[in-house]
Amino acid sequence: MVRMVDVARQAGVSPMTVSNVVNGRPGVSPGTRARVLAAVAELGYEVNATARSLRTGRTGAVGLVLPDLEGPYHAHLFNRLAAGAESHGWHLLLQRTGGSREGELAAISPAHLRRFEGAIVNLVRLRPADLTRLRLEIPVVFIGESPVPRRFDHVMMDNVGGSRAATSRLLGTGSRRVAIVGGGHEDTDDMASLRTRGYREAHDDVGLAVDPGLVIEVPSYSSDQGHRAVLALHERDPSFDAVFCVTDALAMGALRALADLGLRVPGDVQVIGFDNGPEAEFTVPRLSSVEPGNEAITDQILAVLQQRIRADGAGGSRPPATNTAGARLVLRESTR
Repeated sequence: MVRMVDVARQAGVSPMTVSNVVNGRPGVSPGTRARVLAAVAELGYEVNATARSLRTGRTGAVGLVLPDLEGPYHAHLFNRLAAGAESHGWHLLLQRTGGSREGELAAISPAHLRRFEGAIVNLVRLRPADLTRLRLEIPVVFIGESPVPRRFDHVMMDNVGGSRAATSRLLGTGSRRVAIVGGGHEDTDDMASLRTRGYREAHDDVGLAVDPGLVIEVPSYSSDQGHRAVLALHERDPSFDAVFCVTDALAMGALRALADLGLRVPGDVQVIGFDNGPEAEFTVPRLSSVEPGNEAITDQILAVLQQRIRADGAGGSRPPATNTAGARLVLRESTR
């Protein structure tokens, strides 16, 4: 059995700090709280929720199911949700699925979820058909772009509208060979397809055909893949004059590749990302990016979860919510 002292040793803090984090007490810095929660997830430490719920009438624990924390978007999302959860008197426990089907099935199993008062779940592999028989014993809010059955609460961002605005800006400032890095050739409901749909709609708006060779699929949305994709694109077709990347991480790799190629941004090639993470302010040049409503998304997730917990606790019910946060374009130095 993993003990609190084991978590403290792993995180490099005192057992009292671990107790404060897992019990949702204030006075712990966000960085320390994140370290403790990461150690909790890695070691599989389980709070004695039964004993605590007998004392307080509630567990105070909210599960957060994410593919990973490797990319900046999910790391920032975790920090925003952790801070927001504290204001509700909850503490957030992270479950990493690795983006695998098996990991996601395990994370949403009733045996796993019943340890929490509520849960926030980001699925990337499971489809609606996989969730048809899912019976939830606690309030769960699904987030992200993967579609879920309408009987579940779902908070998402405006992928199509945000991508359309970004591509329209590039086309409106004179670019005519706009590549999309991280796009998809299939029209489905995953993130890559939705953002490609917005990219295509922007081209339709100006009567310009999309060159399939400028729709570049990538195995992951990392900076490394953005760097590789732009270098490969330039080798086979150097005529592109703008790059829309479906994540900021890809865009940062694209900026590095363009610098390596001796191309000026935005003079030779314009670049726009998607996520508007804090790193966008510190690239060279500063990165224009789609702001998907990060704060609004966090507020909506927590509000829906709180409403559901209160309704269930009172023996009531309410119809499921499907909320979409609005997106806007934040222009910086990487565009004209």
